[in-house]
Amino acid sequence: MDAKLMVAQCTIPSLTSAHWKPKHPSVVGVLSRSAIDISGERRKTNVYKDSFFDNIAINHLSKCVQEATGFRNSKSGYESLIKAVRVTSQKYSPIQQHQLVIQALDRAFPKSMLLLVRTLLPSSKFARKLFAFFTTFFFVWLVGPSEVRESEVDGRREKNLVHIKKCRFLEETNCVGMCINLCKLPSQSFIKDSLGMSVNSLTDFDDMSCEMIFGQDPPESTDDPALRQPCFKLCKAKQSHGKNCLVDATGEK
Repeated sequence: MDAKLMVAQCTIPSLTSAHWKPKHPSVVGVLSRSAIDISGERRKTNVYKDSFFDNIAINHLSKCVQEATGFRNSKSGYESLIKAVRVTSQKYSPIQQHQLVIQALDRAFPKSMLLLVRTLLPSSKFARKLFAFFTTFFFVWLVGPSEVRESEVDGRREKNLVHIKKCRFLEETNCVGMCINLCKLPSQSFIKDSLGMSVNSLTDFDDMSCEMIFGQDPPESTDDPALRQPCFKLCKAKQSHGKNCLVDATGEK
């Protein structure tokens, strides 16, 4: 999912990459708001100053999520997106959440663009590197600052890994279940099914960093350690979902 190429089916002005001038400095990490980590200790969270174009992308994705779920909100900016995904988490089962996010992504991107990318960029070293670069360049507004790093593919080192320093989505939701059911799992499925590129997302829930490894298949849900991760102390969703707000992709606690 990223800022500059989100066009189309939702009711918001469309943009193309030709019109987009990403401004990485528009996202600044000012340590201010308090939060509590998984151990219950208080920490500070980043404050982001989104640019005009960032807000267009954020509002576009939020509208697409709202249209997919049928629940509207009057917020704007990232607050609107978080409100939309929180409602999705509260109203639908994990499997439905997964499906609804994929529907929202289908609304956000023109099918013709996805087909073109899938056709022109079959899985290869070049494609994996390009996907990694594209993610760091275009999705700062969604996940926060990130950088391309190397990982091993078939015994060789490649620049196919995106290291997200501190995931904005996880930081704002403060919920392991929402991270997994509304971001990790549907994003992995969407990128694989719509763009033909496998990707494995690995989140460190202690420091909220994340790694997206392009060209690597994610583990089966029964083997994914993220699905056994307890939720944060501050998680509001946990209060409504019971002892542990994290429910795996099979819909079982």
